[in-house]
Amino acid sequence: MENYLLGLDNGGTMVKAVIFDGNGKEVAGAAAKLRMITPEASMTERDMEELWEANCQVIREALAKAGGGAAEKIRGIACSGHGKGLYLWGKDNKPAYNGIVSTDGRAWKYPEQWQKDGTAEKAFEKTYQRILASQPVSILNWFKEHKPEVLENTQWIFECKDYIRFRLTGEAFAEKTDYSGSGLMNLRDRCFDEELLALFGLKDLMRCLPPLKNATDVCGAVCKETAERTGLREGTPVSGGMFDIDACAVAMDVTDEKNLCVIAGTWSINEFLSKTPVLDGTIMMNSIFALPEYYLVEECSATSAGNHEWFTEMFLQQEKEEAKRLGMNVYQYTDRLAAEVGPADQNIIFLPFLYGSNYDPRAKACFVGLDSHHTRAQIIRAVLEGVVFCHMVHIEKLLLHMKPSAIRLAGGAANSPLWVQMFADVTGLPVEIVKVKELGALGCAMTAAVAAGLYSDCKDAAKHMVTIGDRVEPNMENHKIYQKNMSFTARCLMRCLPFGAISLRNNRTAALALFDFRTKASMRECRRL
Repeated sequence: MENYLLGLDNGGTMVKAVIFDGNGKEVAGAAAKLRMITPEASMTERDMEELWEANCQVIREALAKAGGGAAEKIRGIACSGHGKGLYLWGKDNKPAYNGIVSTDGRAWKYPEQWQKDGTAEKAFEKTYQRILASQPVSILNWFKEHKPEVLENTQWIFECKDYIRFRLTGEAFAEKTDYSGSGLMNLRDRCFDEELLALFGLKDLMRCLPPLKNATDVCGAVCKETAERTGLREGTPVSGGMFDIDACAVAMDVTDEKNLCVIAGTWSINEFLSKTPVLDGTIMMNSIFALPEYYLVEECSATSAGNHEWFTEMFLQQEKEEAKRLGMNVYQYTDRLAAEVGPADQNIIFLPFLYGSNYDPRAKACFVGLDSHHTRAQIIRAVLEGVVFCHMVHIEKLLLHMKPSAIRLAGGAANSPLWVQMFADVTGLPVEIVKVKELGALGCAMTAAVAAGLYSDCKDAAKHMVTIGDRVEPNMENHKIYQKNMSFTARCLMRCLPFGAISLRNNRTAALALFDFRTKASMRECRRL
């Protein structure tokens, strides 16, 4: 009987269930859009029961598409999901609150406070990472201050995919790749640490942290209730799974130190593998990778393709209709428009801070340099370029510590040939795309394959289940233009500020991060804000 593997990918906007065979070929899949709840500015939540039902729905649909007997062929299941954020399960066997999504910025003041009072420096000795507003450690402090009754009722502190696995199996575990980016875990000793939690005033919540497991460990099996709701076979093994950025890296065969992994989705994720963490303060985050001999060295921010999706939904309804008439989707249509403008012809910039920035959670998005002569094509191109520029801020930091042979690109941007070429041109590096599109689902399915004994580890699984597709070389003339444009734009932006054309005084760090690019003049001008 053929071996199937099921991967569940719970991202920032979508949930997907994809069935693969043992060679990584997609057999069937289904997806559902997730509803975002925004009770206040900077807050992004989702209903945890709706999320679970969406997972059940896409599983049922994927099994139906795979044909009769598919459930019996599934050797293992695993989940990936967005990192950071927070999903609390109550003592009353219900969600204790809405799930908090990784784009949430409500807890912005706590990292600032910990930076000032020395807590962040002390914590870094164990966490190996900068504290972010979107991490559980920050959000838990927000609950402690604003809704302590929620924490009193909390039985389990989950990350997104660990909550879904809990609903699949009825067993609570904390998988290391996810929790190592939570601010709650000691990366030096690879454990939860009571002293660390005490630093953040969270010692009493140690009881709520589930037992730690590796990505490829078996973490229970499909329970009877889940089998009835989904059509899965009761008793099917469920592995630990992975943080989605780890899953995408594994699914792109980033299993050694040669390639840089870039994920352009809801978040800007830029990462590489290292056998030692980067501890000199230049890097935002180190975390545990699915291959235990490696750390994942990461620079990230919510400044990526999610901005383009929002812009399209809000302002391009006419383009949607025109695209439909021409037999293409709206993104293909907008790519065609943006391709009409070359980098040398562009003189506006988009700051992709719709969901804040890890440099400043209060950062706001805007267009700079916009006037009446600009066309739709230029505005759309500015959105695409702004996302790539923000990625480049992070990539430059990573390049101080490694010299990649190529970038492996995933996420929504990887589906756009124009956007892929932009990444190559801005970075000056070749960009490679893998043939399978649902990388988060494939990566976690690979952990299920290892847990089921089909492969020895994730590196072995990658050899059999990953196929690298197109490679795009950079246009070095465009690369030179982009370098000049970025420096010029920084100077123009600074001149606008005194006249009140835009207000970025709360975005000082974000503006600095976006436009520095090692330009001393720009640095001086940013510091005058």
